[in-house]
Amino acid sequence: MNKAELVSSLETRLGSKRAASDAVEGVFDIIIREVAAGRKVGITGFGTFEKISRAARTGRNPRTGETVRIKRTSVPKFKPGAAFKTGVADPKSIPKTGNAGGRAAAGTAGTATKTAAKKSTAKKSTAKASATKTAAKTTTAKKTTPAKKTSAVKKTTTTTAKRTAKR
Repeated sequence: MNKAELVSSLETRLGSKRAASDAVEGVFDIIIREVAAGRKVGITGFGTFEKISRAARTGRNPRTGETVRIKRTSVPKFKPGAAFKTGVADPKSIPKTGNAGGRAAAGTAGTATKTAAKKSTAKKSTAKASATKTAAKTTTAKKTTPAKKTSAVKKTTTTTAKRTAKR
């Protein structure tokens, strides 16, 4: 998605192309000015923009192999937020309506969080139930196995006693 596509996508939410364009331009302008001034810009759920400095170093011209001195420079750095990382790793976790990252819209307080908590609780319950069933099967198997061995030993002892008595 490029900038024009972002503006047209935002247009459906804001109502006009002019408002969407102004919003996108305004956000980008503020982020660029703040980072250029050396300040961090953190957007909850999305990420953090900051300025980092790279030290001077020696590089190599790939064509000639000649060493070249590279001056120190400052570059922008972006570190994605937790909600952004989660959404990229598991696209199904992004809500179908509302905001994908950051704060939820008014009236939808924590819908995604509640859904995630329900899924987490359901997984835990299922895991506990399957662990209990497995433990029950294991316990039952252990109880019946020694009983069979004991009765087999008794039968063998009884058979041996009968043979001894016949002789």
